[in-house]
Amino acid sequence: MKVIYEPEVEEYLFELVNILFNKEYFSFFETSDEYVSEIINYIENNIFVKSKKVAPKYFNRYGKNLFYIFYKPNKRTTWFIFFQLKIIFI
Repeated sequence: MKVIYEPEVEEYLFELVNILFNKEYFSFFETSDEYVSEIINYIENNIFVKSKKVAPKYFNRYGKNLFYIFYKPNKRTTWFIFFQLKIIFI
C-alpha cells in the first residue's frame, strides 16, 4: 500500500511550514518544519492501520467517497486527515 499526495496537498503541507512559523506558532523555522514532518509521518504510518470513518456528505465537494482519520499531537490540537482509497492494479 502506498500514500499518494495530490499536488495541492503537497503544496499545502509545504506552505503550512511557513504559515506556522510566520504566525508564530513556532519560534524557529526548523521546529515548524519538524512539526509538519511529524504530520506526514503520522499519515504514512497510520492511514492504513487506524480505524477510518466515512466523511460527512458536506465534504463531498472535495471528492467522493472520502474517509478520515485524525491526528492529535497535543491536548489543544486535532488534525483531521481526509483521503480516498483507490485500488490500482499494476
